[in-house]
Amino acid sequence: MKKSEVLTKRVMVPTVMLGLLLLAWEVAVRTGVVPSFLLPSPSEVVAAFVEDAPLLVRHAGTTLLEAALGLGIGVVVGFVAAVLMDRFELLYLALDPIITVSQTVPTVAIAPLLVLWFGYGLAPKVVLIVLTTFFPVAVSLVGGFRSVDPDLIDLMRTMNATDFQIFIKVKLPLAMEEFFSGLRISATYAIVGAVIAEWLGGFSGLGVYMTRVRKSFSYDSMFAVIILISGLSIALMKCVDLLERACMPWKHAGK
Repeated sequence: MKKSEVLTKRVMVPTVMLGLLLLAWEVAVRTGVVPSFLLPSPSEVVAAFVEDAPLLVRHAGTTLLEAALGLGIGVVVGFVAAVLMDRFELLYLALDPIITVSQTVPTVAIAPLLVLWFGYGLAPKVVLIVLTTFFPVAVSLVGGFRSVDPDLIDLMRTMNATDFQIFIKVKLPLAMEEFFSGLRISATYAIVGAVIAEWLGGFSGLGVYMTRVRKSFSYDSMFAVIILISGLSIALMKCVDLLERACMPWKHAGK
């Protein structure tokens, strides 16, 4: 089978499936099987999306700013934590269970405390996003560092390589794939974390807008916001894919 045919199938099959689901959804609402006040039809959602586009763009800008700041800081914190945990075994033993336990605390439970401590501005949103995005990066990167073949490290030491040279020439390149896997997860967490933080207070953002339309029972606008949030998360994941291609050209050279 040709590559073009495989690519066509990969695109067409999910597209057709999505179209059938939307058609069934539209028919179910139009025929009264599902009441429209409980579940708006896809056409109503699209109409609300178009009508509310200016507001959605303005609120999306705030959410993207919060997500970008939180994700950037979270990636830096996760990267530094992973490097230190790999370099110092005692630090790894001390921090690994703490980092793991920190992720068992529900995000919704932390958010009110952050609002109480930092107010309703940008700070609590960014802090919450940092707390949710650093974990995938740190854990995946530590796993990548520790999975490097010891024989490669021993070979570098026989050539009088320093610890820094071993890190730059061996550990970091071999752990890049795990790093981008964690970054891809963190990118989706960034948008979701921003929206959750905005639910509990704020002046703008998709979470604030979602709270307002929910209180007014505008469920078509609610679905429009959900679609936009999903689209932004997918867009961030695609940006990570592009960054991975730029940083790891050898991985995609044969494709």
